Amino acid sequence: MRIALFFLAAVSLSGTAAACPFADLKRGTAIFETAKGRFTYKVELALTSQQQACGLMFREKMAPAAGMAFPMNPPKQAAFWMENTILPLDIIFVSPAGRVLNVLRGEPYSRALLPAAGITGEVIELNAGEAERIGLKPGDRVRRK
Repeated sequence: MRIALFFLAAVSLSGTAAACPFADLKRGTAIFETAKGRFTYKVELALTSQQQACGLMFREKMAPAAGMAFPMNPPKQAAFWMENTILPLDIIFVSPAGRVLNVLRGEPYSRALLPAAGITGEVIELNAGEAERIGLKPGDRVRRK
């Protein structure tokens, strides 16, 4: 089975924050519908392979209702890691049908692979603890604008 390892591609980057394309990222909205209600986050969109390889690496902070979305086009089996990522993150794997597959906690600087529980249409990263705070579980609906 092939695994898309977007952050492994970052090894070829220069290793500095300057190599990551933070300034020009498009923005959107992610809406999570859980048993606790609807929760909206402003997300940056990592659309290119370079943006996806960088992700949130080198970031020292992120606003409370913010995150980053990684659209998978075409959908695929995916796994992420936290190389050069300072912030602890909730990594949310979303099916092509817009349902949460699984949620994993990413620990800063870890090279441990965090795999999706199935074919992934998108991955959304939020500040660590957000998924638990909003009661996010597999099967919950995710909408993006």
